[in-house]
Amino acid sequence: MLIETHPNINFFARTMRSSDIELVAQNEAAAYVHPWTKRIFVDCLRAGYQCWVLANKQKIVAHGVMSVAIGECHLLTLCVRPEYQRHGYGRKLFKILLDRAFKQDAEICFLEVRQSNQGAILLYRSMGFVQIGERKNYYPGTGGREDALIMSRELPLP
Repeated sequence: MLIETHPNINFFARTMRSSDIELVAQNEAAAYVHPWTKRIFVDCLRAGYQCWVLANKQKIVAHGVMSVAIGECHLLTLCVRPEYQRHGYGRKLFKILLDRAFKQDAEICFLEVRQSNQGAILLYRSMGFVQIGERKNYYPGTGGREDALIMSRELPLP
C-alpha cells in the first residue's frame, strides 16, 4: 500500500518483520524518553499482533502495534520518527491498523496516551476518539510518573 505525503518520497505500508526491529527501536529511542525495547517488539511479533511500518528501501519512518481480540482492539504503540512528524504519517498508519482490526471483527478500539502528548491527543480526537477514563501514574516520566488518558471509538472509521 503506497503512502505519499512528502513530495518525491514514497513510503509503503507493510507488516513489520524481525529484520525491522533494530530500525524500529532506533525510531522509538529518537521519539520517546522511555522507548519500548527490542524485546517488546519481538514479543509482539511472536504474539501475532498487528505490527506495521511505513518504509521505503532506505528507512522506516513510522511503526504501530495493535492487539485484536474478541471484538475489540487496543493500540499499543504508534510512533513516527520526529523529523517526519506532522506530515500525516501517524494518521495514515493508524487508519491502516484500524482497518485491519475491523476486518478481524473488532468493533471498538481503545488506547492510552500520555496526558502531556498533545499532538497525539489532537490526532486521536480528530479521528473520533473520546476520552473515557484516566489511569493515574501509568507512564514513567522524567520527574516521577505521568497519567494516561484512556480513549476509545467505535469501528469502522467513516
